[in-house]
Amino acid sequence: MSLKSSDSDQLKKTDQSLIALLSDRLSLLAASEFPSLDEQLADVAPLLAEAGIPESVWASVLKSCHATLIPKSATNHVRPRQITIIGGHGRMGRLFKEQLSLVGHNVSVLESEDWEYADQLLSQAELVLVSVPIEYTVDVIKRAAKYLVPNTALCDITSVKTQATQAMLEHHSGPVMGLHPMFGPNIKSFFGQKVVICPGRNDDSFQWLLDFIKSQGGELIVCTPEEHDQMMVIVQATQHFCRFSLGVFLAHARIDIEQSLTMSTPNYRQEIDIVKRLFSQNPHLCVDIMLATEERCDAISFLANTYSRLAKLVARKDREALIQEFENTQSFFEDEIKTFLQPLSITAKTVQRDLKPQMHTNINL
Repeated sequence: MSLKSSDSDQLKKTDQSLIALLSDRLSLLAASEFPSLDEQLADVAPLLAEAGIPESVWASVLKSCHATLIPKSATNHVRPRQITIIGGHGRMGRLFKEQLSLVGHNVSVLESEDWEYADQLLSQAELVLVSVPIEYTVDVIKRAAKYLVPNTALCDITSVKTQATQAMLEHHSGPVMGLHPMFGPNIKSFFGQKVVICPGRNDDSFQWLLDFIKSQGGELIVCTPEEHDQMMVIVQATQHFCRFSLGVFLAHARIDIEQSLTMSTPNYRQEIDIVKRLFSQNPHLCVDIMLATEERCDAISFLANTYSRLAKLVARKDREALIQEFENTQSFFEDEIKTFLQPLSITAKTVQRDLKPQMHTNINL
C-alpha cells in the first residue's frame, strides 16, 4: 500500500530529523571514547521498552554508527605488525585478517598446503594466530611451534581453551595467550562483541592486540582456561544443541517457516533468526562445538534427559507436576527475574504518570 501524500511528507520530515540526530551522534562519538554496547543499551532500555522499539533495532543503529567511524580513526598511531594466521582462509581467520589489515598490519596466511613455506611465514612473525578446527588445534600448535622464535607471540581463537593453552605453553617458550571470540564470522566490526582472554605467558606482548580489539568497541573478559571451558559447556554447547534440535524438528515436521513468521511473536522471530544463523555455519564447526569435550557431551545428555522427563509429564497431561517443575525453577531464577522486571516496572510507572494529565483532561471534558 502506497503512502498518502501527507504521510509521505511527514515521513520525509521524520527521516530528515533522524539524519540530523545521527550526524550529531557520530560527531559526539568521534570526539570521545566509545562506551560499550551494553552500557549504551542499558542507558536507553526503559525508553526503548516504552516506545515499543526492539533492542535489536537500536543495537543495529549503534553498531552501524561505530562501523562508520572505524575507517577514519582506527589507523591512527598504529605500528604495522607482521602477523601470520594459520587457517586464515577459514571464515573466522578471514575476519581477523580483514580487521587487522584494515588498520595497517601486514597479515600473511598459512594453510595446510603451505607448510613448505612455514619457516618464512612463522619465524618472521610478531604474532602467530591459530584459527583451525578444534580437532586439529593442538597438532597445529605443536607443528607451528618448531618454527617460532622466542619472542613470537602465539595465540589461538578456538572455543576450547584448556588443551590449546597447555599445548602452547608446553611447545613454545615465548608469549602465549588463548582467545575465544564470542561471535561468528559474519560481523562487520568488533563493536559490542565479547572476546574471552585466557592469559598464558608474557601478557604484555599481546597488549597491542587487546588494545586494538578494545579500540574497535570490543569487550574483553579475562579468566583461566579452565573457567572458560566450564562456562562454555552451558553458554555454547548446550545452546547449540537446543537450536540444533529445534532446527532438526522443524525440518522433519516440514514446517512452513515463512508462513509461521507471518503470525509470530517477537520471541519466535528472534529464535528462528538464531536457528537460521546456526544452520548458515559450517556443519563440522557446529558439531565439533558440541562434541569438543566429555563435559559438553555429558551436559547435552543431561539436558536431553530433562527434555525427555518433561515430555513424559506433558504426554501424561500431569498438570500438577509441570506446575511444580515451573515453580521450582522460578525460585531458582528469583533474583534474575526481579532484576529483569525492574526496568519494566519503571517504564510502566512512567507511562501511567504521563497518562494522568490526559485522563484528567478527558474527565473535565
